[in-house]
Order: sequence, then structure tokens, then C-alpha cells
Amino acid sequence: MQRDLKKEPLKGIIPPMATLLLDDDHLDKEGTSQLIEHLIAGGVHGIFILGTTGECTNISYKLRRELITLSCELVNGRVPVLVGITDTSLEESLALSRLSKEAGATAVVAAPPYYYGLGESELITYFNKLADNLTLPLYLYNMPSHTKTMMTQKAVLELSKHPNVYGLKDSSGQAVFFNAMIYAFRNRPDFTLLVGPEEMMAATVLMGGHGGVSGGANVFPKLFVDLYNAADKGDLKEVGRLQEMAMELADEIYAMGSYGSSFLKGLKASMFILGIGTGYLATPLSAFEKDEIEVIRKKLIGLAAYKQYV
Repeated sequence: MQRDLKKEPLKGIIPPMATLLLDDDHLDKEGTSQLIEHLIAGGVHGIFILGTTGECTNISYKLRRELITLSCELVNGRVPVLVGITDTSLEESLALSRLSKEAGATAVVAAPPYYYGLGESELITYFNKLADNLTLPLYLYNMPSHTKTMMTQKAVLELSKHPNVYGLKDSSGQAVFFNAMIYAFRNRPDFTLLVGPEEMMAATVLMGGHGGVSGGANVFPKLFVDLYNAADKGDLKEVGRLQEMAMELADEIYAMGSYGSSFLKGLKASMFILGIGTGYLATPLSAFEKDEIEVIRKKLIGLAAYKQYV
């Protein structure tokens, strides 16, 4: 039975699940099963596949389809499954959405088509057309660093009037914008506001946001669930203690090397060290080599989060 996201809106920690691969042509099915069980055991409130952390633009359509079907089968209704359908082609997005519906996904998530930057009117027209043709609820995804299009407050407010637009995942990293969204939707408890950068998650929840799409939850799901719960309860002392762990994770693991994908390299290396997946990144990205993995290993086992949650 599908969850009614208007009556029971999404809240909490919905990790952007890493896509585990054996190589560019094969999913790591055993690793994917292990990761899903790891996330659910950690208490996450949903799972988001084919997002930025899921290397959505770098894996083939064949693998995307396989991952949608496999993930929905493995989750088996225990938590909502959100599927990223971002693409430069409207029809490809709709095709992924149709498969997601058939597989049993709960909702879909879409960022603006990338490559060409969109004007505000084009953005509104595009998302209205997409929402008109979907059979699953749609969450908007603001990711200006990757799409070259920043969603304006006006665009989000206009699109929120569409009956099939259920919320926003904001990865702009702009606190002023997100706080403006919280204020704008203060009388719309049915419209979900989730933040991407995990370093901001607790602060946005304290301000009235609904949770986070926190990549670090692939490694330490319970840390981010505990941090969300502390913020949701307004327990500032516990928020401070857990926030320090989250910041240490970001500082030690995500910033190694001068790569645009340093976050993802560090994340997948950490998962590999914990026995989850092979560490493989889809072409054109490449995983850390043995020496770099050893540096990550030493840093990982020194983290306060590792000592408490592993």
C-alpha cells in the first residue's frame, strides 16, 4: 500500500544512497542489499536512489533501470523509496518515472535539466510539464552547482501550487534561501523541505525544516538519525555533541585531494573499509588508490562517530 505523502509528509533522514558497482556495466547486487539493510537498521526514514551521491548522470540507463527495480524489491515497502529522474530529456525522465511506479517506488525527484542554464519562466514551464505527466509525487531538487540553474523562491512558490509537487530538496548550500523557504511554507505542513548539505541539516530542522538528504548516512546512518531526532526535539546539547561528529566526518573524509568528486571518493572509500561495496566509481570518475585508502582508513577509525557507531 502506497503512503499518502499529503497526509503523512516525508520527514527525517532520507540518505542519497550510493550506487554500488562492480564495474561500469554491472551493479554490485550483494553490496546493494547489504547497504539497504545497513540504512534501514540505522533507522532512516526513506531512501533516495539515483541522486548526486548515486552518480546518477554517470551510469547507463540499463543500470538505472536495474537499480530502481532491485532497490524497490529489496526495500519491500519498509521505508519510502524516492527515485532521481533528472535528465536533459523530458521523455527519459518520464520513462524512468514510469518504471519507478511499476517497481513500487513512492515518489520521484528531479533537478532542472543541466547543460543549458534555464531562465525562471523556462524552469516553471518545464517542471509543470513534468509534473503534469507523472504518475508519482514529485520533489523538486535544487542543485545549482551541477545544473547551472538556481531555483528562485518565486519559482518554488509557483510550482508548489501544482497538486503533484510535494516538496523541495535544496542542495544550494545557501542558508538564507532555505530559511526563506521555511518562512514561505510555514503554513504548508504538507510541503516537505529537505536540505542536502549534511553540515546544515540540524540547523535547518531547528529552524523548522523537515530533515536532510545526508550522504554521510551511507556510512553512519544512525549518527544522522540521532542528530535529526535531537534537532527535532530541540535538544541543543545533544545537537552540539552529534554535530561535532558530523563536522569531523566532513572535515576528515570528504576533503582529500583537489577533486570535484572528493566527497564521493572519500564516502565510497569509507564504505569499502567498512565492508560495504567495492569502492568502484563510475567512469569518468575513479576511486582512490591503495595508498589513499589507507589514509582514509586511519582517519575513519579515529573519528568519534566510528567509535560510537561501529
